[in-house]
Amino acid sequence: MIPVKGFSGQKVAVLGLGRSGLAAARALHAGKAEPVCWDDNPAARELAEAEGFVCTDLCRHGSFDDIATLIVSPGIPHLYPDPNPIVAAALEAGVPVDNDIGLFFRSFAGPEWNNYDSPPRVIAVTGSNGKSTTAALIHHILTEAGREAQLAGNIGRGVLDIDPGGDGSVVVLELSSYQTELARALTPDVAVFTNLSPDHLDRHAGMGGYFAAKRRLFAEGGPDRAVIGIDEKEGAFLAGQLAEGRADDRVIRVSVARKLTGPGWQVFARKGFLSEYRKGRQAGSIDLRGITGLPGAHNHQNACSAYAACRALGLAPRVIEDALHSYPGLPHRSQIIAEVGGITYVNDSKATNVDSALKALSAFKKVRWVCGGLEKEGGVAALNAATDQVVKAYVIGREAANFAMQLKADALVCTTMSEAVEQAMKDAQPGETVLLAPAAASFDQYDNFEQRGEDFVAEVRQRLLE
Repeated sequence: MIPVKGFSGQKVAVLGLGRSGLAAARALHAGKAEPVCWDDNPAARELAEAEGFVCTDLCRHGSFDDIATLIVSPGIPHLYPDPNPIVAAALEAGVPVDNDIGLFFRSFAGPEWNNYDSPPRVIAVTGSNGKSTTAALIHHILTEAGREAQLAGNIGRGVLDIDPGGDGSVVVLELSSYQTELARALTPDVAVFTNLSPDHLDRHAGMGGYFAAKRRLFAEGGPDRAVIGIDEKEGAFLAGQLAEGRADDRVIRVSVARKLTGPGWQVFARKGFLSEYRKGRQAGSIDLRGITGLPGAHNHQNACSAYAACRALGLAPRVIEDALHSYPGLPHRSQIIAEVGGITYVNDSKATNVDSALKALSAFKKVRWVCGGLEKEGGVAALNAATDQVVKAYVIGREAANFAMQLKADALVCTTMSEAVEQAMKDAQPGETVLLAPAAASFDQYDNFEQRGEDFVAEVRQRLLE
């Protein structure tokens, strides 16, 4: 646990008592603050009270009269589309609003660091797609290289649940836009921006607000090194803002769309080969084509970002290459679950938006595509760019008929995962891939994308055993 500093003897309100909220309450208590907790869900309050925390309805008049700060869980809106009433009350009372990420960055360093040969480092990863894989891959590479490393944030453990940093250790954080937009402290040593595509637009009032939330990690944090995917205009703009000139190697530019040249520091992938150039000379090269845990161009982008972040910490190219080959991949992200009778079965339930689904489809040929769910803003017409890869689509979700009507590919309305998997497996031929890449949120039928992916895996495995 990371005890929170700066609030000893003060009351700190905690709104939202899920994983991050409860961890924040524990860490505040460990730092001798007095947590005052609230969640609209009675079951969540019961869990907090069972740990000895006081739960007080923060909507009551005068609730913030003696509160030093309000800590808000990521899923609770504080500005768009409308601020939560409790957040609005805190702001009206002049109470600062923060989150667990802000508490972590203000509390992680300790006096014991003065005795370390090498202080702990923090790598923070954000972006629209691939940030979980990139963060997990960085953690895997560091661990395989013998470095003490912890994975936290939007993946792994809560940031305040991790152990204090040891001599030469590294914390790898995956940070969503919900986390970066509110944190009052953001000071990573290395910050990674994977890419940007439309997502969570209602929460951020459009693409400008969404990009601004991601950009805070770099503008507020001032990392020693920034790894920036520049294949979208926002990434190219961000890299340009951070660099003092063409040769400024504090910015490492990443691309999977083109070869990068110039006197700076670049990492790019073309035709399955990763290349690193620095000061106009090649410094490393890796053949990514045979790495089973990283299929497709989108995973090659993740590999480039992870490679660059680890190079920024001084790891050798060959050490990184060896670790890439042993990376098993993450569940629900281009996860190969079976290869039977010449047919490959892939679970990419994390492909919850159009851009991530397009990238998943581009990684395979002759796809029997299980898709659908709760559509996000902007519709799904852009998916038709991948029509050539799709043999047939099998559409699930309460909006399955409308989803299917927007596709140019041959589409079958199945509604349920069970029917979609049954039909796809019945139709599939050797050389084809049955791929779950929904291009939509899961909340119309499932609690989360993990549950949806687990259902797909269970349906496939059950039928393979029949």
